[in-house]
Amino acid sequence: MQLPKHIAMIMDGNGRWAKKRGLPRIEGHRVGMEKIRSITELCRERGIYVLTLYAFSMQNWSRPTAEVSFLMQQFERYLDREVDELMDREVQLRVVGRMDRLPKGLSEKIRAGMDRTRRNSKFFLNLAINYGGQEEIVDAARRLCQLVKDGTLSQTDIDVGVFREYLYTPDLPYPDLVIRTGGDHRISNFLLWQIAYAELLITEVFWPDFDAPHLDEALLDYSMRERRFGAISGE
Repeated sequence: MQLPKHIAMIMDGNGRWAKKRGLPRIEGHRVGMEKIRSITELCRERGIYVLTLYAFSMQNWSRPTAEVSFLMQQFERYLDREVDELMDREVQLRVVGRMDRLPKGLSEKIRAGMDRTRRNSKFFLNLAINYGGQEEIVDAARRLCQLVKDGTLSQTDIDVGVFREYLYTPDLPYPDLVIRTGGDHRISNFLLWQIAYAELLITEVFWPDFDAPHLDEALLDYSMRERRFGAISGE
């Protein structure tokens, strides 16, 4: 079966999962954070090489202060709890996004976790925190503009390949498959450059309920698709 090397997931539906059960929204986020471990392990077991999870967008700061604070605390707890496990599994942790706005304690733990796991290469886990796809492109453009200004790069040398080198994870393959849980049919500013030719799969399943059967169904669906990258079908 043809498997994707890189799966990107928009983890949506935590709040609706909680509401459906008469629970506060933060309980949905708590369960959703716990789901990261099992999905990471499931992907690793199935031969996936890279997993990118959309954990917190730059637009999520507009949510209620108490909810945002809870999420920041949950990210810290995740790092406290999981880095040892990631080391045991030879998983490299990367956090992509603008870390300058994150709480100091969280950003310090992120850097420590990334530094500790940086030599691991069997599996790559990217957590998109304070991330925006448009903002990532802007950050890359700013870096390229500075190089041109400094005279170390000619603007005529900038092409798709060069631009890619200034994205957050230039050394990793682009996502082959994007899975969005929760049923909404939109990209929500996620990896806009990288998913130009990714396959999309929308599931009604809320993120806290997404498990092995749902992942296997997504992989089976992916294996039956013909990826043409703009070419004509071979039929």
